[in-house]
Amino acid sequence: MLLRPSGRLIRALKLSAALTVFAALAIPATASAAKPAVVTLSMAQVGSPGNPAVGIVPFTDAIYQSCASAPTGGPACLTVGGVSYPYGIGQLEVTARQYLAFLNTVDPSGRNRRHLFSSDESGTEWPKYGQINMRAHAPSGRHYSLAYPEWADKPYGFANFLRSARFANSLFNGRLISKQSLSQGGFPYVIYKVRLSRNTERGMYDMRNPKTTRKHASGFVVPSQDEWIKAAYFNPSGGGTFSYWKYPTNPGVFGQGEADAPVQATLNPSNGDVTNAATQPLSIFHGSDPAPSWCPPQVSANTCSSVNPLHLSASAYAKAYAGSLGTVGQAKTLSPWGTLDQGGNAVEWTDTITPPPAGKKTKGRVWRRLHGGISNAPAYQLWLSAVGLQPQDNKFYELTYPWLGLRIGVVGDLKVKKG
Repeated sequence: MLLRPSGRLIRALKLSAALTVFAALAIPATASAAKPAVVTLSMAQVGSPGNPAVGIVPFTDAIYQSCASAPTGGPACLTVGGVSYPYGIGQLEVTARQYLAFLNTVDPSGRNRRHLFSSDESGTEWPKYGQINMRAHAPSGRHYSLAYPEWADKPYGFANFLRSARFANSLFNGRLISKQSLSQGGFPYVIYKVRLSRNTERGMYDMRNPKTTRKHASGFVVPSQDEWIKAAYFNPSGGGTFSYWKYPTNPGVFGQGEADAPVQATLNPSNGDVTNAATQPLSIFHGSDPAPSWCPPQVSANTCSSVNPLHLSASAYAKAYAGSLGTVGQAKTLSPWGTLDQGGNAVEWTDTITPPPAGKKTKGRVWRRLHGGISNAPAYQLWLSAVGLQPQDNKFYELTYPWLGLRIGVVGDLKVKKG
């Protein structure tokens, strides 16, 4: 299960006996494919190499200096957060516009051979959540487009790990055009401008191997669980408990449940912009009703509240799908390293492989860790201990869960490529 979906979400999803499966039309590739796109990524710089790790029990409101101090007899304690090297991590989540650039670069003929897109992502199939449309008949490199312009700066919400790793490979194999260091608000960032590569199958990850791990010491990556957690929760100044915050937005107090949670963001109902950023700390999560929600203005209210690919009734749909993804960065609450939205908005993949839940049949599946909470879930999913796990290619969630995001990291010292 993914970061413990609510019972009402699970019940609603079970109402649908069949899922829409997308089969792309095969379009012959042309010799005049569009030029690969350029994307810009702002990376927060995470230092303090060799920081201490801490112990957590998944989804428990507690922290331990080591797992030796954790209680026994329940879920196993995990040691998390320690990283021995400096690295970079995305200041923001990868946006729908960036993923769109990736799609049109690596799949210029619209064949979708790598299953980088599914029909449920379209504005037609899913008016409230669909971000990207696909046209079978279109010029090379233009088969994919935003469903509505308001989605451009929202997190891409239909990622699985395989899509995330291929996005990282496209960056890894691409050409680093420029690299600029700057300081903002007291935090150091590096801005990378990269021309994407069409090569997605080898690079930082070898996609021939389902259990692929990093193949290089330097390059763009999907962050590991420890890298992700350190960037979100570890305070190099020693604040929090054992130098860790309870939320990516504020130190909190372990043991107080959700009483110390950040404020729930409100969204402009027609474009998804955050409207209460003056109230801090802030996160896009579902702490109270109504949930943070919006719908593209081109869609009628009735269509937005009723049309969905699972064919749920309007009442069941409203219970299961309340929260929407908001514009990245607008909550404005920074983690200890200057990242935004690591708490709330979309849950994010890591490249850390983990055993499946106890008693779960794997059927050859590879499970990986996720973190971050979502706009449709309560504050406990923002906790340090909310370490979710999910099969890396779960088709069910890919088609029914519009809050699956990614954030890119970078390890090593990347050099600008001349020419």
